Amino acid sequence: MWKRVASLSPLISSKRSSTLNQAAYTFKLFESFTTETPTQGNDGMFFKGKTPFITFVLGGPGSGKGTQCEKIVENFGFTHLSAGDLLRREITSNTEYGAEILDTIKEGKIVPSEVTVKLIRKEMESSDNYKFLIDGFPRSEENRIAFERITEAEPDIVLFFDCPEEEMVKRVLNRNQGRVDDNIDTIRKRLKIFESLNLPVVNYYSKRGKLYKINAVGTADEIFEQVRPVFAAHEELST
Repeated sequence: MWKRVASLSPLISSKRSSTLNQAAYTFKLFESFTTETPTQGNDGMFFKGKTPFITFVLGGPGSGKGTQCEKIVENFGFTHLSAGDLLRREITSNTEYGAEILDTIKEGKIVPSEVTVKLIRKEMESSDNYKFLIDGFPRSEENRIAFERITEAEPDIVLFFDCPEEEMVKRVLNRNQGRVDDNIDTIRKRLKIFESLNLPVVNYYSKRGKLYKINAVGTADEIFEQVRPVFAAHEELST
């Protein structure tokens, strides 16, 4: 079940005063998104008696997960939620909360996990659907812990699109021609950061038997033929 939360994640800083100031700011921003607990269904959830079916979609930049999410939505009726898109939408909405998120990013700080989770939860609560693809989140163990603590839920499926670094570099360069951050060195740094933060999440869910590793090399249709049986099997179990 979703619950009202007013807790803070540990914030790392070299100076205690900076830590306290950032913690206070994080608390203010997080509380801005806190809403009352919604009416629950018979199964302890708010989806008209249906337990939400949650899929995390993980993979590095250029792994093709966005394309595969489109195919999953089309074939299996999921609602696609991108953490990055939700943050960008909040920023462009000209709300007080969006302005605070933008200020956080401008100051070089990471948007607190609790804020991102609250945006995801808010979107899920407002949906008529109960099947969700959460794309590009969690990016780290801290993200994962925040999601599970705030929602009191775990994903049913975790898809990991496993793609060689050279292939991801080539794809990112091809799809984003002309951007300042498209040089190879920058892309490789992004991939190293992804690997260091994301792979512990992948390993965690692998140990829990929830991970499906997809070979992300080939055409979009060829890759989807690996994805399709994962969801088809779960649909059969739910009928």
